[in-house]
Amino acid sequence: MSIIDGGGFSLPIATVSERVEVNIEVTDAARSAVKSAIGEQVDSHVLIISAKAGGCSGYLYDMVIVERPNEEGFQEINVDGVKILIHDNDSSLLNGLKLDFKDSLMGGGFHMDNPNADRACGCGQSFG
Repeated sequence: MSIIDGGGFSLPIATVSERVEVNIEVTDAARSAVKSAIGEQVDSHVLIISAKAGGCSGYLYDMVIVERPNEEGFQEINVDGVKILIHDNDSSLLNGLKLDFKDSLMGGGFHMDNPNADRACGCGQSFG
């Protein structure tokens, strides 16, 4: 195979995603964990939940607390005073998401239950 003729590899294809009004469910355990994580920065910081290309099933969940971004294109969900942002580009992938938090002896963390995922990897970190 030769790289010159393009045989044996493919390039990613950019797709335009449809913007949908996002509705997510946040369990009581997840609410408590998010509020604890953001702490006293609740007025200046937000939690952004996104879907990044990658993982064994196609997309990886990403959650990050950052200073509120100035750019547009995010949908805001207010959860007990904490602002959760989901970018319009991820809205069709994350609409209907259930965010939960599990605390266990083996190591807890956030858990996503996504009705839009038709497949998921064994670790639950990626979906497609």
